[in-house]
Amino acid sequence: MTSRKAEQSDTTRSALLAVARDLFTEHGYAATSTNEIVARAGVTRGALYHHFPAKYDLFRAAFEQLEAELADHVAREALAGSDALEQLRLGCRAFLDICLDPAVQRIVIVEGPAVLGWETWHEIEERYGHGLVVAGVAATIDAGLVEAQPVEPLANVIFGALAQAGMIVARADDPGAARIEMEAAMDRLLDGLRAPDS
Repeated sequence: MTSRKAEQSDTTRSALLAVARDLFTEHGYAATSTNEIVARAGVTRGALYHHFPAKYDLFRAAFEQLEAELADHVAREALAGSDALEQLRLGCRAFLDICLDPAVQRIVIVEGPAVLGWETWHEIEERYGHGLVVAGVAATIDAGLVEAQPVEPLANVIFGALAQAGMIVARADDPGAARIEMEAAMDRLLDGLRAPDS
């Protein structure tokens, strides 16, 4: 009986998240009402507040869900690289690709910092994407492909450049063209890091 109740609870939570994600993507945070969310999800207002005390909490859950998906996608794509620097390059490209997704553009890149506040947004970003960049940079240095240096400062610079590139893609009139330009710029940045004797 308990497991069935837990299963129903998970189903309700998943439905709320899926609907909210669609509505936040389509209308933005401010223009999405909790009434519309519960109506489209087919649940009661009580069910919404049981899982998410406020609309902010629902947005944060949708944001974290997207961040986890994004990090998983980037990590999987990066593994196809033949060496650590190529893996870092493929990870950057995978991130730029996913910045073409309307949900990522609206929820993660455009509205995330404003709705969550910079501190919370940054803490979540650190937990997901930043960790991948740190691991990627550390691997390039360990492999001798990039000159030995402290990992964190270089990872912060690459992460910052990538975050800005994603913002440019997300806000561009022509995201596809911006995506191509940002890939070329990131490639030049990464090529400049390669150790001369590697």
